[in-house]
Amino acid sequence: MRKRGALITVVVGLASVSMAADSVNTAWEKSIVGGLNMTQTGFDNWSAGGENAFAWQMNLNFKFTRDQEKTNWSNSGKVVYGATKIGDGDMRKSVDEVKVESVLTYKLGSKINPYAALNGETQVEAGYDYSTIPETQISALMDPGYFRESFGAGFDIKDGVSTRLGLSLKQTVTTDYPQPYADDVETLDVIETTRSEVGLESVSDFSIPVSKTSLFTSKLELFSALKAADETDVNWDNTLSVKVSEYINVNVNVKLVYDKDISVKRQLKQSMALGVNYTFI
Repeated sequence: MRKRGALITVVVGLASVSMAADSVNTAWEKSIVGGLNMTQTGFDNWSAGGENAFAWQMNLNFKFTRDQEKTNWSNSGKVVYGATKIGDGDMRKSVDEVKVESVLTYKLGSKINPYAALNGETQVEAGYDYSTIPETQISALMDPGYFRESFGAGFDIKDGVSTRLGLSLKQTVTTDYPQPYADDVETLDVIETTRSEVGLESVSDFSIPVSKTSLFTSKLELFSALKAADETDVNWDNTLSVKVSEYINVNVNVKLVYDKDISVKRQLKQSMALGVNYTFI
């Protein structure tokens, strides 16, 4: 925790000093985009069968960037939440994700530049395992929570394609659900609620226009702990967004996650939504 606090202090300090010393192009570039998607199906005396269903999903993406002569400070994040109700069953959440990232890059005048970054991820509401009777709660807000602090070198490959590689500190924190998120099964007499790891990270960002009305974005995050170099955590988030009209979008998202500490099998999430999309800023 001291290392995390020290790195946060360094990042904030570098940002403050660089922005005070650099008076060129000090304006923030701001972007906030939100969307709401809903589907509903109802039946009454329908001979072919079927069941009433209702589902909704909310998406909010933001990015604030301050690009100066010597530095670039980019802050981005997203909130995704949705729920589904089938028949007479209770409303259950179908997707739930909160993620924020802050990256400070110092420009050396080349395509390779040093950076320092902070990253956090959690969820909004409690999660349940519905395979048990009654259902069992297995997660909650900040339980677990994932944090990474890193520094290294970033590479601008071409427009819309960049990657960075650096040394990283990763923490997984829990309160009521240490298993399987943070507890070390080898220490039988102690239940850990925090897992701290030191390793290497690689983060690659892709933003490629497929056509005039569609955009494909992809973010691949890899983390390999130094004490277990043969195990690499993977977080690969892919979204295809197609603009149907000024306010109507179709979004297809596929996310792959692998973390051996949580599951020996890869995790996969897929969603497709048609709904209203609005740019606030």
